[in-house]
Amino acid sequence: MSTDKGLDYLLDLDGQILAQEDGSWIKIEARLLDEPTKECPHRISYCLTLHDRFGERLLGFDNAHPIKAQKRGRFTGWRSVYDHKHRHPNDKGVPYTFESAEQLLSDFFAEADKILKTKK
Repeated sequence: MSTDKGLDYLLDLDGQILAQEDGSWIKIEARLLDEPTKECPHRISYCLTLHDRFGERLLGFDNAHPIKAQKRGRFTGWRSVYDHKHRHPNDKGVPYTFESAEQLLSDFFAEADKILKTKK
């Protein structure tokens, strides 16, 4: 049994599009993998995005593709990470530390709320 209180909620949101008052919208995609993988050790494949009313992505949290992230330390090189977020339309992605489905939802909606408030 999972101790992640948000997992069922996240999986229930799969395929949902949540309309916002200003015409923007949020899309949630989430599924549980049969087995953990190197790319997805927590078994949750996800893509949570906020789009403006024209469809441009304003924010995204996902693990659908790898991004390059610098390893800790100045001369240690690069590594590929899958859990990441896109903070604005042109952002190639920065690492996101996945802790739980509950925390993912909390982090995503907190950042989406900030963006929506600045648009008002």
